[in-house]
Amino acid sequence: MIKKWIYYTSITLIIAFISLNFKAVPTHNRSISHNEEASFYFLPSLENLDMETGFLNFTVPYTGKTFTGFKEALAFKESQGKYTLINSLGYMGKYQFGHAALKAIGIHDSSQFLKDPRLQEKAFKALLAKNKWELRKEIEEYDGKVINGVEITESGILAAAHLGGAGSVKKFFKSQGKRTIKDDYGTSLQSYMKRFGGYDTSFIEANGNIQIK
Repeated sequence: MIKKWIYYTSITLIIAFISLNFKAVPTHNRSISHNEEASFYFLPSLENLDMETGFLNFTVPYTGKTFTGFKEALAFKESQGKYTLINSLGYMGKYQFGHAALKAIGIHDSSQFLKDPRLQEKAFKALLAKNKWELRKEIEEYDGKVINGVEITESGILAAAHLGGAGSVKKFFKSQGKRTIKDDYGTSLQSYMKRFGGYDTSFIEANGNIQIK
């Protein structure tokens, strides 16, 4: 009987000891919203954003095929999610905007754009809306079809437009995929259509005249 008492007491003490040595790790709130004014998904968090270097050691969590998953996967490919990055060709921010793309959606101060994460998020959605309008016929005609072994989807088309512009995407489809179109770093539109296909971009409403005030 005494041996059993000692055994159970020992087990209890061991469990208590283990429990005390595990502490809750503080986490930052991640706001995932499809509201026009607050669609943010900051990783690791806005408070940890280094405005000098952008995100460091950035990794993309699994977010499925949601809109958040789409924009964060695309951002990681473009800049590793760094809001302050400027590449060798002068493309800026988390989503690597050029000056022409910024002007097309009403942004003329690139310096302010680079310093403002919220503005960059709005700009990304605005450009998607503009490209969705420009490519509405192509989306309707080719969504669900297979070209060169790649299933074409709305999100893939929008990603390709982000890479090379809506005009380049139109040329790709006009040639039925026979025309290879790449950016200055050698990345093809078709690779973006494949890599970013199948995400839910239905949240974005097509708007050819969208301007950020």
